[in-house]
Amino acid sequence: MWIDPVTSNPGLYSVIFENERVRVLEYLDQPGQESIPHDHPDSVMVTLSSFSRRLASGDKAVDVEMPASTARWLGAQNHSGHNTGSTPTHCIFVELKEPPLAPRTGEPVLGPTAS
Repeated sequence: MWIDPVTSNPGLYSVIFENERVRVLEYLDQPGQESIPHDHPDSVMVTLSSFSRRLASGDKAVDVEMPASTARWLGAQNHSGHNTGSTPTHCIFVELKEPPLAPRTGEPVLGPTAS
């Protein structure tokens, strides 16, 4: 079952643009805030602030530190997040509505990647 972050975490995610190919979300939280589990399709994440957070999915967790003005790939995943830093997390997600070009192999990566 798909858990839309805008529906599950309406105080943190908002839709700022949408058409038939992409949906663009803005995410903004404060230090100590947490999101409940939700899903992301394949997306590009653009950081507007530097931040530290912990992403968790099932029994896996990863600590992420991101500088401002960075673009990263976010493969489709389900996770919850916790702002573990002293600054707000502010970023934009460009969600792709098209299916992946190739089937996924292996275990999904939790969090953003450089490629």
